[in-house]
Amino acid sequence: MQITTFLMFEGKAESAMNFYMSIFDNSEIVSIRRYGAEGPGPEGTVQHAKFLLNGQEFMCIDSFIKHEFTFTPSMSLFVTCHTEEEIDRLYASLSENGGVLMPLAAYPGLEKFGWVADQFGVSWQISLVKNG
Repeated sequence: MQITTFLMFEGKAESAMNFYMSIFDNSEIVSIRRYGAEGPGPEGTVQHAKFLLNGQEFMCIDSFIKHEFTFTPSMSLFVTCHTEEEIDRLYASLSENGGVLMPLAAYPGLEKFGWVADQFGVSWQISLVKNG
């Protein structure tokens, strides 16, 4: 059994994958299937894709159905960083054109932590753990 995070976009799946792969090492598109001229989604958009971020598998699609919901901070991706440079870089990249839910700072029990929603609406918690 394997459990994989599945992200649903509306026309931005490939842009999101490329963005995430640009900021996480050991990342690549494993497979991608696109809608053709026959649809049902817009031609060329992502019907289904698998991609790796730092070796961890994710899946995504471009939904051709308009939904009344999107991503919410009640579900987030949690990233453990081991250096100041790493957490600062990820926080800056993921928050650019997105939103800050908790500024990058020290919090009770957390050496350095930040929580952002990226430009695609996906929520990320980023934590520095130097000895973990």
